[in-house]
Amino acid sequence: MTAINNQEQHTPPPSSHLVHPRYRADIDGLRAVAVLSVVAFHAFPGGIKGGFVGVDIFFVISGFLISTIIFSSLERDEFSFSEFYSRRIRRIFPALLTVLISCFSFGWFALTADEYKQLGKHVAGGSGFISNFVLWQESGYFDAAAETKPLLHLWSLGIEEQFYIVWPLVLWAGWKKRFNFLTITAALAFVSFSLNLASYQSDGVADFYSPQTRFWELLSGSLLAYISHHNSQFVTHIKNRIDGLLSKTIYAKPPESNGTTLRDFQSVLGSICIVTGMIFITKEKQFPGTWALLPVIGAVMVIGAGKSAWINRVILSNRVIVWFGLISFPLYLWHWPLLSFARVLESQVPNRSIRISAILISIILAWLTYRLVEHPLRFGKKNGVKVVLLAALMLLVGLLGFAIFQKDGFPSRNNIQNIEPALALIKWRDIDNSDTVCQKRFGQKYTYCKLSNDKSPSVALIGDSFANSYFQGLADEYAKHGDNLVMLGAPGCPPLLDIKSGFAGELDRCNSMSSNALKEVAATPEIHTVILAANWHLYIKGTRFDTASNKVWEIKPTDAEEISYDQFFSRKIKETIDFMAKSGKRIILIKQIPEINIDPATCLTSRPFAIHKKDNICKVPKAAVKSYLDEYEAVLNTVIIPDSRVSIFDPFPIFCPDEYCMVMDGIFPLYRDDAHLSLYGSGYMARHLKMF
Repeated sequence: MTAINNQEQHTPPPSSHLVHPRYRADIDGLRAVAVLSVVAFHAFPGGIKGGFVGVDIFFVISGFLISTIIFSSLERDEFSFSEFYSRRIRRIFPALLTVLISCFSFGWFALTADEYKQLGKHVAGGSGFISNFVLWQESGYFDAAAETKPLLHLWSLGIEEQFYIVWPLVLWAGWKKRFNFLTITAALAFVSFSLNLASYQSDGVADFYSPQTRFWELLSGSLLAYISHHNSQFVTHIKNRIDGLLSKTIYAKPPESNGTTLRDFQSVLGSICIVTGMIFITKEKQFPGTWALLPVIGAVMVIGAGKSAWINRVILSNRVIVWFGLISFPLYLWHWPLLSFARVLESQVPNRSIRISAILISIILAWLTYRLVEHPLRFGKKNGVKVVLLAALMLLVGLLGFAIFQKDGFPSRNNIQNIEPALALIKWRDIDNSDTVCQKRFGQKYTYCKLSNDKSPSVALIGDSFANSYFQGLADEYAKHGDNLVMLGAPGCPPLLDIKSGFAGELDRCNSMSSNALKEVAATPEIHTVILAANWHLYIKGTRFDTASNKVWEIKPTDAEEISYDQFFSRKIKETIDFMAKSGKRIILIKQIPEINIDPATCLTSRPFAIHKKDNICKVPKAAVKSYLDEYEAVLNTVIIPDSRVSIFDPFPIFCPDEYCMVMDGIFPLYRDDAHLSLYGSGYMARHLKMF
C-alpha cells in the first residue's frame, strides 16, 4: 500500500543519502493486481472471495522495496534515519490526511452520534498507526459489523508503519555489530511465522491483527531483497542449473541456458499461487495461518523473476495496469470508506449500482489525490517544512478524533429534533465491563465483574455478553427490593461448569471464568439467588439468527471426551443446576432475548442523511424469530421444564407482543446492536419480566 512507487524508485536527487532501487514497472503492475483484488473483494465479496490476500501481496512488495533501500544504504554507509522517516512522512501522510479529514467532514453531516463516536476513535487510531490494535480490542462475536467501520482497512497500514519503525532500527543495530543481514532477516522471519502458526488456531483475531504474526510477510520481501542485492556466484550457479533442467523438460530442442526459462516459469508459478489464493482462500478460513503462504510465495516469485520475465514484461508492465499501480495507495485509502459509508447510510448492503458507483468515484478521487496532493508534497523544495507541517496536522487530526470519541460523537451537532434515541444507543458504552468495587471483592479474574453498590451481593447474574447487557436493568429492579446484584462472567461463555467455548478450532473464550463464577457464588452464603443467562442458541446450535457465516461456535468438555452436541449441553446444564441447588440457592434461568439481525440505528427517524429515502425497516417478523428460538428450546426445555428447582423467565413475549418483534419503545431503541440490549432495553426487560 505504502511501498515506494514510480518516481521514488528513480535515482534520488543529489542531496539524498539513501540508495534507491531502479524503477520496475512490473512491481507497480503487481501493486495494481493487489489493490484491485482488495477493491473487488470489498465491493463484491461473493465474486473474488479471496481478494483480501491483496494486502499480503502489498506486504511483500513493501518489505522488498524498503529493505532494498536499507540494505544498500547501510552497506554504503549512506543511511540516514531522518531522511528515511522524512520520506515516509511525505509518502504516506498527504493521502492519509486527505482521507481522514474527508471522513471527518462527511461523518459530521451523515452519521449518528454513536457512529461518529466510533469514527473518532478509528481516526485517532489511524493517525497514530495503531488501527490494528484498536480493531483487535474491538473484535469478538459481540463486535459491531465490520462493514460499518469506514476506517477498518487502516489495520494493514498500521502493521506496515510499525514495520517501518522497527526494521530500520534492527538493521542499523545489526550493521553496527557487524551481524549478517541475511541471518537477522531469516531468523526474524522464522520467529514471526512460527508465532503465526502458534496463534492462528488458538486466537485467530490476534493472529490477524498482531504485527508479530504478520511481519514474516514483509520479511519475506526483505529476504528476496537481500538475495537480489547480493547475487552471489552460488545463487547464480543454482539458477543456471535449474534453468537448464527446465529447458530440457519443457522444450524438445532446449535453447541456450541464459535464465529466461527459469524466469518465465517462476513468474507463471508465482501468478498461479496468487490466483489460487484469490479463488480458494475465503474469510471463513483460518487466516493468515498457512494459507497466507500462497499469496506471499506467489508475490516473492513474481518479483524475484525480474522485469524481463514474460508475465512481468507483457502483462504487469502494461500501461493501464501500471497506472492503477501508481494510484494504488490513495485508491486503497478511498475505496473502503465510500463502500462503508454507503452501507451505513443504506442500513443494508448497498445495491450493485451504488457499489459500482462508489468504486468509480474512489478511482477518480485516488487519481486526484495522487496528482494534486500526494505528488506535490512528496517532491519539490522545502521538504523539511513539509514534514513538520504534515506531522503537526496528523497530530491535530488524531487529537480531534479522540475529542470526538470523548464527546460521544457530539449528538447535538446535526440539530436533530429529538436526540434521545441517539443518546440511548451510546449510553450502554458508558457502563464498563468491570468496576473497582466488584474487582476489590472478587478480584480481576472475570471479564465481566460489576456490583450495584459496595455492600455484599445477595443476587448473582452469571453468563456471557447477553447477560452483561441485562445487568443494569436487573440491578435497578433488585435494588428496589433491597438486594444487591453482582455480574460475573465472560463474553462467549455460557454459565456452565467445566467447558471450553469458542469458534470451532479457535480460542477458548471461557478460560474457566463462568465455571469459577458458579463455584465462587455457590460458596458465598450471602448470595441467595443465582441467575443464569446467555445466548443459548449459540451454544446449543452453534449459530446466530440469520447469519451468513460458515463459522460454527461450539462448546466442548475441558477434556477430549467425544459426545454429541445436544447431549453435551443437556448434561452440562443439568450438572450446573444440580451443583447450584446443593448450595441452597434459588435458581433463575432467563431464556434468550430475540435477536433482530438489523442495525437499531436504522430505526432512528432522525438519521441526518441517507442515499435513498425508504420506509422504516425496524420490523422483525415474530414467526421467523420464534422458529429460530424453537431450535434451541427443543433441547433446553427437556432439561429445565421438568426441574422444579429452576424458575424460568422468557423475554420473548415481552419483545414480541404481536406479529412483529419490537426494536423500539417509542423513540428509544431497545437494542444497542443486532443482538444485545441497550441500556434502555435492559431496564425495559427488567421492568416487564415480573421476576420480583
